[in-house]
Amino acid sequence: MPKDQAGHLIPGRLSPTRPVPAAIARPEYVGRTAPSPNTGGDRYSPDEVERIRAAGRLAAGAIEAAAAAIRPGVTTDELDRIAHEYVVSRGAYPSTLGYRGYPKSSCTSVNEVICHGIPDDTVLDDGDLVNIDVTAYLDGMHGDTNATFVVGEADEEVRLLVDRTREALARGIRAVAPGRQVNVIGRAIESYAKRFGYGVVRDYTGHGVGRAFHTGLVIPHFDDPAATAVLEAGMVFTIEPMLTLGTTEWDVWADDWTVVTRDRSLTAQFEHTLVVTERGAEILTLP
Repeated sequence: MPKDQAGHLIPGRLSPTRPVPAAIARPEYVGRTAPSPNTGGDRYSPDEVERIRAAGRLAAGAIEAAAAAIRPGVTTDELDRIAHEYVVSRGAYPSTLGYRGYPKSSCTSVNEVICHGIPDDTVLDDGDLVNIDVTAYLDGMHGDTNATFVVGEADEEVRLLVDRTREALARGIRAVAPGRQVNVIGRAIESYAKRFGYGVVRDYTGHGVGRAFHTGLVIPHFDDPAATAVLEAGMVFTIEPMLTLGTTEWDVWADDWTVVTRDRSLTAQFEHTLVVTERGAEILTLP
């Protein structure tokens, strides 16, 4: 994703697919056009939750390692290399690699890219935003997390967008409790974001995760009256709000992955995988 004369991103060149040692177990969808339907539900035993936590901790560590290299002049492909090597060197598989044909081990979404940016030869500039999204597959479970970082120095409006998106995620997590409906999560996020005039992306959501990369459970980040599923202890899913400085309308590139704001306004995102507990929620994707 290099940039055009207006400073907007355009598709860049991809490096060759990074290898994964043969001894590392692959998710069932690798080498196939689509994953098998999830039949295991969204609740997990304490032992299974610990396996998701192990995968999530590894994914968070990969993001930390890649984030340490963020600076003007670094390419998003270099961030992907760091994340890839971190994951595979610890015996795990980078879940995005080969998922529905996705070619890389992480997503790197820069500036107006809402989500699913493919790492390439894009060079990060001072003041850019870059979101790094990593999911690790370990011991039969996926752990999924992402975070947005400022490259070098940025103006206050940009930094506030990042800080407030992080806080929106925290408020969504605090809304989780058994017996509540899923829509309380989006209600908490949207009511906070509206205080600052931010757009809340509706068409890309949180999701069930664990045995499958995406289980079919949908977690909206807006107050969706149709999201009436009841939260139960032991359920595992992601919350990952995407806030924008402008429109929530989007376009997708010809690669069928890269999603950008239609007005090319800046956007930020944060994500954690969590488990519903008897009292609320516990984050499973802490380093």
